[in-house]
This record gives sequence, C-alpha cells and structure tokens, in this order.
Amino acid sequence: MKFGRFIKENQIESGVIIDDKLFFFKDIFNKNIDLKEFVETFKESYIEVIKEKSKIISPCSIDKFKNTSVFHEPRRNLICLGKNYLEHVNECNTGGIDKDLVRPAEPIFFSKLINKFIGPHEAIELDSSITKSLDYEGELAVIISKEGENINIDEVYEYIFGYTIINDSSARDLQKKHSQWLKGKSLDNTCSIGPYILYKEATSFPPSLDIKTYINKELRQHGKTDDLIFSIAYAISELSKGTTLKKGDIIATGTPKGVGMGFNPPKFLKDGDTLKIEIENIGILENKIKERKSNEYRR
Repeated sequence: MKFGRFIKENQIESGVIIDDKLFFFKDIFNKNIDLKEFVETFKESYIEVIKEKSKIISPCSIDKFKNTSVFHEPRRNLICLGKNYLEHVNECNTGGIDKDLVRPAEPIFFSKLINKFIGPHEAIELDSSITKSLDYEGELAVIISKEGENINIDEVYEYIFGYTIINDSSARDLQKKHSQWLKGKSLDNTCSIGPYILYKEATSFPPSLDIKTYINKELRQHGKTDDLIFSIAYAISELSKGTTLKKGDIIATGTPKGVGMGFNPPKFLKDGDTLKIEIENIGILENKIKERKSNEYRR
C-alpha cells in the first residue's frame, strides 16, 4: 500500500495505490482529503476503511495521472540525520566537510528549512551566483503519524506512518562558509520528495531497502538501509528524549556513499543534469536541474 498526490482535472487529489490500482480518497472517504491532513489526523481505522472500500469501488489507472510531491511543505522543519552511513563519513573527510570526523558516537541531528517541496519530474533550481557546489543526497525518510515524547525504542514503530524518498540537497560551499549545515541545506526549491509514501505495513521493520542515486544515468550512490549506523528506532527514540515529535514530522535518515563532493574532482550538479533517486518498493524520484538567474521571479 502506497499513498500519493495526483493531478486530476487540474486539481491535486490524494489517493492510495493497492496492487498497482489507484483509489482516490474522494471516492473512499466521500471528500478530497490532502495527504498531509490524512497523516496528521491518521487513525488505524482509516486503513480498514480503505481495505473495505477498495473492494467495492472502481479503481483508476495510475498511468492516467501525473503525481506530485507527497507533501506541499513540511509541518515543521525537515529533521535530518547526518553521517549515518560509515562510508559517507569517510567521503565527507575527503570532501573537506568535517574532515576530522570519525564514526559518530551518537546520532547527529540537524534541521533543514523548506519553503516548499519539489515533486517528481519538477525542476530543482540551481542559482550559481549563490552556490557553485550544489550536491545531491538520496535518502530514506520516515513520516511520523503519532505525537510523542520520550518514546521507548521498542515503541517507535507505533509512531511511524510510512517511508518516502528525499533528496537532501546540500550547497557544500555554503556549509564551509558558514561553519554549520542549516544555510547550505536550506536553499529554496532544491529539496525534492516522493513519489509515494510506502505504508509501514508494506515492508519490514526496520526496512531493508536498496537505495540508488543516478546522475544522467551514471550510478553514483548505492546503499542499503541495513547499513545505517544508527537504526531508525534508536534515532527516533533518541530524538524524542525531551523533544515532542508531531504528526506529519519528516525525518531523513542519512545518505550512502557517493555524493558529489566525495569524488576527485568533485561532481556537483549542473544545469541540465537529471537526478534520479530510486528506493525499492517506494519508486523513483526524478528531477531536472535548472539554472535560475538571481533576479528571476520565483513563485
């Protein structure tokens, strides 16, 4: 079972995919519920309603509808885990970011400002007057659907709605310039998400999923979520200590080896590039890189 947002008759409608068949929320719940609202008001009984209604209503063909970002914008800042794959730690040293860092003893959390998410097949903006080293980071992201603080590690699964794909874009020159990560991670219109949210019951816990990132058909990243230094359960439990997690919070779990700064010379994104991130069972998040002039109007 996967969830997404689709363009239908020039409007965005949310829906669920079951066995490659699309059912719109409007047909299931008799009203158009945005996916973000669905997650933030989620109850387990919703799944039973979906299962029962999908047996008696006619599905739609997925191929007839273009999907967009699973959320238009996050409820709060995007929460990220840094340096959560050991080989990525090593390439960060090579790339000059935190060059003295060794395997972290505890999870590294940071925040990412998002003005809006970029959906599948939409353009990621590159303003070369602001950054000349825009990088990509393909990641598995966790969607929270239950509010909680001081969550026991054995109870984390109860707080998860599902999983999606995030491109945690990073302007490496800004990271170095400002000696922290927030600014370099928060450029407008650079963070893509989607194409779907995989419901938690549709995979194992912890999820064991392949992650691949391609630039112009060149495989750059290939990892497995089994290789996380800090598991999803441990990281979320640790994050929740003294900090309340809210429904709709998104937590990016870290990126495998193969980011642009890890190459010699570096391979940063440029105008016209195609970025494709693929995570098994979730789908493919594909975006073009488009140069944007500093004085160009941005919606």
